[in-house]
Amino acid sequence: MNDIAEILEREAAPAPANARKVYVKTYGCQMNVYDSQRMTDALGADGYVETATIDDADMVLINTCHIREKAAEKVYSQLGRLRKLRDKRRAEGRDVLVGVAGCVAQAEGEEILRRAPVVDFVIGPQTYHRLPQVAAEARRGVKLVETDYAIEDKFEQLPAHDARQIRARGVTAFLTVQEGCDKFCTFCVVPYTRGAEVSRPVGQIVAEARQLVDAGVREVTLLGQNVNAWHGEGPDGREWGLGQLLHELAKIEGLARLRYTTSHPRDMDDALIEAHRDLECLMPYLHLPVQAGSDRLLKAMNRKHTADEYRRLVDRIRAARPDIALSGDFIVGFPGETEADFEDTMRLIRDIGYAQAFSFKYSPRPGTPGADLADQVPDALKSERLQRLQALLAGQQAAFMQGLEGKTISVLLEKPGREFGQIAGRSPWLQPVVCSETVGKIGDIVNVRISRASANSLLADGA
Repeated sequence: MNDIAEILEREAAPAPANARKVYVKTYGCQMNVYDSQRMTDALGADGYVETATIDDADMVLINTCHIREKAAEKVYSQLGRLRKLRDKRRAEGRDVLVGVAGCVAQAEGEEILRRAPVVDFVIGPQTYHRLPQVAAEARRGVKLVETDYAIEDKFEQLPAHDARQIRARGVTAFLTVQEGCDKFCTFCVVPYTRGAEVSRPVGQIVAEARQLVDAGVREVTLLGQNVNAWHGEGPDGREWGLGQLLHELAKIEGLARLRYTTSHPRDMDDALIEAHRDLECLMPYLHLPVQAGSDRLLKAMNRKHTADEYRRLVDRIRAARPDIALSGDFIVGFPGETEADFEDTMRLIRDIGYAQAFSFKYSPRPGTPGADLADQVPDALKSERLQRLQALLAGQQAAFMQGLEGKTISVLLEKPGREFGQIAGRSPWLQPVVCSETVGKIGDIVNVRISRASANSLLADGA
């Protein structure tokens, strides 16, 4: 394999002088980050190059998230600011296209064009492969809403990665293997904005992974709304599971690290657990959301597992990979949550012990069953409970971080550090690690001794 630093240091081909520029603002999950990258790849066929400066842009794309409360209102606020940008541009004798993508686009559709005339087009998560055609129509003054989809079309028509852009993005990359969700948790809007579960075939995934590695990527994170439910067609014509796919990807020379997110406890099968045991390149970090520790709430959420089933699953995973670190998601204040329910969640957190976690107050999402449930919890009580829960989780995260002090760990070096003479990398458990630049160059995986842990990062000896 080519030396990674050499690949990354090659001078990128300059963009043509007449190239159009696109600025993408991304909200939400890793899937949206990946989608934003693929949108810029797709627009490359229409003569666009990515810019990090909105003032340089000929097109501004807002890639939206619909998970949290008032997400749509935040989009409209952003669009109000873009209207001022367009007014300024037109006064200068030039213009800028404005597009809205992502889950708010899927949910709101025509309403976005009605409420925000500055928008030239709306495009949903499954139709990004049609973005060049949509942009061409928008330049002719035709306003479009492209939200009708078949996910299979998206996967079949994704453009090839632009190697120059991959190199610019660094030595880690996301790769979508599955999209949509069939679980229909009562709090979640994803099945309505991303559609039913669809899995990409093995051949497509392996080919894309090879493209990434050939451009200098060392670590790939497989993405899906319910990634461990992936079940794609293998080269043998049989249906494979995620464990088998990980074994196949592990054969790619130069692919040093593998991760996947986000998982559902019901789809964590024996083959996947065994992959954690058997594959050294599969990092010992697992995001396994549980949402609550009360069986009554788990049933109301339509999670279809109990708290003790989750505990037993974690025991099996840790038996297979003792150094694994867990992260999770927790919702506080789901309709009907009592103090006893909340204490059940706190007890589960104490029982499991998390290296990291994400926690939120429940916010009703329009169109989901949870929004219509009675006995909504007062916001003040949600806030008070969330504060207690986050204090517990913060203590667990601090203990995990401090437990790494004095230990030697492997670090993938990713980018220059903030201070002169430093280089920054990532631990097997996803923490940022600050090292001395003398330990290696970007793309190297080096062993360093951790001298100090802060709340969110690690400092190696000599840094």
